[in-house]
Order: sequence, then structure tokens, then C-alpha cells
Amino acid sequence: MKRFFTIVLLLSLTAAIPGIHAEEGMWTYDNLPIKDIKEKYGFEPTKEWLDHARLSSVRFNDGGSGSFISPNGLVMTNHHVAVFQIQKLSTPENNYVDKGFLANSYDEELKCADLELNVLMSMENITDRVRSAEKDDMSPSEKLKAVKDEVAKIQKEEKEATGLRCDVVNLYQGGEYWVYRYKKYTDIRLVMAPERMAAYFGGDYDNFTYPRWDLDMTFFRVYEDDKPIKSENYFKWSKNGAKENELVFVTGHPGSTSRLYTHAELLNDRDESMPRNLDLIDYFIKTLKDYSAGGEEQARRALTTLFYLANSTKARGGMYEGLQDEAIMKKHLDEEKALISKIKANPEWNKLYGNAWDNIAKIINDNKEFSLKHFYRGIIVYRATSLLGKALSFVRYAKEIEKPDMERRNGYHDTQIEGLKFSLLSPAPIFKDLEEAKLAAFLKFVIEKSGKDNVVEMFLQGKSPDKAAHALIANTKMNDVNYRKELWDLDPDEILESDDPFIKLAIKLDPVLEADKDYYDNNIAGQLKEESVKIAKARFAVYGKSIYPDANFTLRLSYGSIKGYKMNGTLAPYKTTLYGLYDRALSFDKAEDFNPPQRYWDKQNKLDLATPVNQVSTNDIIGGNSGSPLINKNAEVVGLVFDGNIESLPGRYIYDMEANRTVSVHSSYIIEALRKLYDANKLADEIQGK
Repeated sequence: MKRFFTIVLLLSLTAAIPGIHAEEGMWTYDNLPIKDIKEKYGFEPTKEWLDHARLSSVRFNDGGSGSFISPNGLVMTNHHVAVFQIQKLSTPENNYVDKGFLANSYDEELKCADLELNVLMSMENITDRVRSAEKDDMSPSEKLKAVKDEVAKIQKEEKEATGLRCDVVNLYQGGEYWVYRYKKYTDIRLVMAPERMAAYFGGDYDNFTYPRWDLDMTFFRVYEDDKPIKSENYFKWSKNGAKENELVFVTGHPGSTSRLYTHAELLNDRDESMPRNLDLIDYFIKTLKDYSAGGEEQARRALTTLFYLANSTKARGGMYEGLQDEAIMKKHLDEEKALISKIKANPEWNKLYGNAWDNIAKIINDNKEFSLKHFYRGIIVYRATSLLGKALSFVRYAKEIEKPDMERRNGYHDTQIEGLKFSLLSPAPIFKDLEEAKLAAFLKFVIEKSGKDNVVEMFLQGKSPDKAAHALIANTKMNDVNYRKELWDLDPDEILESDDPFIKLAIKLDPVLEADKDYYDNNIAGQLKEESVKIAKARFAVYGKSIYPDANFTLRLSYGSIKGYKMNGTLAPYKTTLYGLYDRALSFDKAEDFNPPQRYWDKQNKLDLATPVNQVSTNDIIGGNSGSPLINKNAEVVGLVFDGNIESLPGRYIYDMEANRTVSVHSSYIIEALRKLYDANKLADEIQGK
């Protein structure tokens, strides 16, 4: 794979140069390269078109994207976006992840435990106001605090004025600040999900590959006042889907890219962060496999997390390959040098921005020891068990809630309390045996990698990792939602007097974690922000806004076309068909990962085997875009985005039009499957507007 990336990049080194857009870019809705789209495709998105697309797009607040596809609040996303909610609704008797689910009426739709959906209603550039909080005589950490305080103030004012969820987001590494105003929905109900083996046909073997044959879809419905909402903006369904080379758009919420990082930051990712995270993921997978070996129910409980981790291993592995690729790193360094040379050539710019790149490198190098300690502490505090996370939230809530709003730590402002309560009081099941297995394993991992510091000793209390984990988990009631409701109703002092072992542990841990945070703000975050803003201003000075900001889970629009690509010495087709699905299943003798549900065999003669199944396009996406609609210029659904090809995995750092491809479920397959495989004609009629 590494050699392939190098060859492709050498053939197309101009693809991501600022100012040359091609198909590259996860563009904010305020700065779409409309001129480029019109010149290449003869289509100019109007304000009305963009407003409609924005208001029809949905963010899944637990990660992922979706869209309204009917006037009755029907939302479409991927099965792999929805699977954690599906699992929370499942029981040993009704495992909806494996066997699927279909509601034939509103009354049969299942209410999700803790799912929040957001729709971006409006956005406003507030850079000048946020920056006004910074004073010249402030230190970097003081400026950081001043900005955080101003952001909290703005979010409170905005919520009081609009009643909406209002998030202040920064773009271009602090180059701009915007307020994004969201309509928030929390009564979300499951309508339909296929079986896991229809959604994940090919399993981990085919993940991040193409050709593919996946039915990676799920449908929810949004309710308010116990009734389905009337969604005025929704995407209509294309009659036949998109043709080869046709213009298509992806509107969704890409999670995170690092394309505007400095070269020093990429080197740190390559040499420090990425190897550590891959090591942790491998260990987590082993832990869950050991747990799953305990029986069928244990395997059910661990399944979705194992799938997520396997996905992460492949995704991060591809990113790591990209960071190790000399052509990618050289291209990034050459672009950085080109920008620096333009800054150095202008005395005024050089004075303002010229030292920023060296300063970032020094900040990273000076704080490697702290970063290492912070990483391993974070594993046992925030990843080992969700029960401690809930306990920490209760302890911090008790400490913060009686302070004036502007003096509270982030996460506990008035505008955030409703969301905190929604999360803490989720009725989703928590399995004590799984939590104990994770906590014991992660304690062992951290001790092996970094030894026993004071935080680890707070967990152990003189015991072995196994005995310490058992003592904490066996005696806690944090897994019981009724107990958490009781805690929430207590006075703050009463919460802190709880005898729950995780509350006691959280009380001990919190001051240490706060000290770590103070060090981070004073010595890393504040200084990095100061230098990153300099670089953002330098880019604006040289390139204007012909560049796009890194992804940060805010709504973006990308454009491209339906197009195959060169692969393994041959061509990958722009679409696959049902013929190929059956061929692949039979070619593997219906082996587990390549055996679709029995309904595919029972109803094979009803299907049009020429139906397109999956397709590829040149749209620029990344994790978080899963569940995004693929739409045509008429704002009609032609597909459902669910993956990228394996060549796209370095896309966190670079985009290459020749090889990067978005993989989506074809709109025709969705309807064919609903009508002929799942007997879901009522749902298909709603989607098609019949």
C-alpha cells in the first residue's frame, strides 16, 4: 500500500495546493467554491439550494451524519452510525443488531435511550468579538482563559435569545470563530435497521475497500411532544440515482482532519501519538475478545465495540501508512516551506508570523514527557470504565453548579447542564462484568507501559489490578440509572458525601486532573493557540479564503462526481450490482463474513440482480461523514455515504483526486431491498413520496 500511495502522489502533486480546488475540500456553507463548481460542471448552487441542503442535514451527536428524507421526520443514516443505539435497544431475547428491526407503525417505533440530533439553523462569524477578549498584555494562558470565558458568555446569550443549542466553533486553527445555532432533538425512535450481515457484508476484510456490496443503512424518526415532527426541509428521492461522471454533493459532518497542521505536528503524530493509539487499540481488541470468549451473551455485549475498534485499527493504520510515506510528508513540508518563504519575503508579515512554525516545534518537543504521562492517565480515567466518567461528572457538577456561571469549568455552564443531565440519566444498560474486565485490563496496560504513579495508586489502593477493579465495580451503584437519578436530585454537598466507591475515587482524582489541566493550559494549549492563530493569519494574508478549514464535526459540503478509478493494475467500476453480491458470497462458499441473511437466498428470484448496490465518487470525506446523503444538483438522494476506499485513508492529511473515493449505498438498492427483501413497502412509499 505504501508504494501505491507514493506512485499516485507523484503523479498528482498539485491536487491539494491552496487555490487549486479540483474536487478537494470539506467546505463550510459560507465559503463554497461556487465559481469552480460552475466552471467545471455548469451548475451554480443558489442560496435557496444551500439553505435547503443545510436544513435537511442532520448531525448525530454521538458521531456521524444523517438527513431528513420525508416530511414526517424520517431520518436516514448508516447502520454503523446507529449500531450503538440499536444495541442499547437490544436484549438477549431480541438482538436487533443481528436480526434487524422494522416498525410497521408509529406505535412500534422504539425510543432511543440517549440519542441527540442537531440541525444547523444559522451561523454567524463572531471572530472580532471573541478576539476582543484578548489583551496585548495577557500571557498566552490568560488569553486562552479570556477566550473561553467569552465563548461561554456568548453561548449563554445566544441560547437565551434563540432557545437553540448554540456552539461557538473555531475554524482554521483559531483563525475564525463562528456561532452555530442548532435545533436540538432528543426524542428519536428507531424505524428500521437491516441485519448486521446485510449492513456489513464482507466484514472487516472488505472494510475500507471497494468494490463493495453493503446495505449500510438505518432509519430513525424524530418526535416532539410525542408526535413525529413535520420536517419542512427534506431530501426527495432520485428516481434512478446518478450516472457515471455526474455531479454529486455530500452534506455532512466530517469529524477531524489535520491538513492545516504544521510539519512538526505531523511528525509528532507519526512518531508519538499514532503508534501509542494503535498499541492501545490492539490491546483493547484483545481484552474484548477474551471477554467475548466467556459466552454468547458476552459476545453480544462486546460486538459493536469490537467492530468500532477493528474499524479504528484499519483507519488509523492507513493514516499511519500515510504519515510514513515520504511523498506525502515531502509534499506537506514543501507546501509549508512555500508559505513560510512568502511570509519571510514580506518584512511586516515576517515580524508578525515568521517564528510561529519554530515555536510550535519547540512547544511539542519541550512537553513530550508530560504528553506521555497525560496519555496513559487518560486511558484509565476516561477509557477504562464509563462508570468513573459518570462519577467524575457528578463530582464536578456538585463543585461547579453553585458558582457564578462564568466561573465554572467548561461542560458545566448553564447552557450545558441540560445536555449533561440527558447523558448522565440515560437508561442505556451498563454491564458490570464488562466494565470490570475493561478496568482490570487497562490498569495492567498502563502499569506495564508507564508504571505506577499516584493516579494508578488511587485505583489500586494496595490491591492487584484484578482485585482493585473487582472491588470498585462490585460495590458501585453508578450502573443503576435510578441511583443516578437520586444523585442528581441531591444537594451538591450530599452528592460529595456519597459512599459510592467511584464517587470517592472521583473526589480524589479531580484535583490531580485539574492540576494536569492547568499545566496543559499554561504550557501547551495557550501557547499552541497563540502560534496557530499566527499561522492562520499568515495563510489568510497569502491565500485569502481560497482554502478550507480542517474538519471539526461541523456541517460541510463537498462536491465531486461518480467515477471509478485505477486499482491493482485494473479498473474499479463506478458501481457494483446484486449479481456481484451473490458471486462474492458463493465465491467464498458463504463463509461467515460473506454470507448475507437468509432472506437474500429465500427471495433471490424476486430481485432485479442488475440493481446497483454500491458506488464510488470523488467527494472529499472523512470519519463523521458516515451517514451523509449523496445528492445530485436537484438535491435528490442518489446514495448514502458509508465509507472511503483504502486509498483514501491518508485523507486525514492529504487529498488525492486520482485515488480517493467515497463509497455509498446506491439509492436504487435501498428501495429494492426495502420492497423485495424486507417487505417494507410502507417505508419505501414514504421515502419515495408515494
